[in-house]
Amino acid sequence: MKMYLISDNADTLIGFRLAGVEGVVVHEREKAEEELKKACNNPDIGIILITESLTEELEEEINKIKLDPKMPIVTTIPDRHGLRRNKDYITRNIRESIGLKI
Repeated sequence: MKMYLISDNADTLIGFRLAGVEGVVVHEREKAEEELKKACNNPDIGIILITESLTEELEEEINKIKLDPKMPIVTTIPDRHGLRRNKDYITRNIRESIGLKI
């Protein structure tokens, strides 16, 4: 299984390419959605990494992918500008997923 990066800036892509992760840089929502669909349809890709700003634009599509057990794992990563999420992001996700407060 491979990882694939969908980024909105070249710096993030360059860093991941140094680690052996292929990817693409997109700046428009339509192109990002197209690349996301391509990555989902590629049987070699098991994990899709996507920058936070693109995740915000493609939130509905990403949520559909996360609900389908046959689709690859989609993980949001910070871009070169740093983390935009709240400090309790992981705790909130766990609480929403399993219904328990930790």
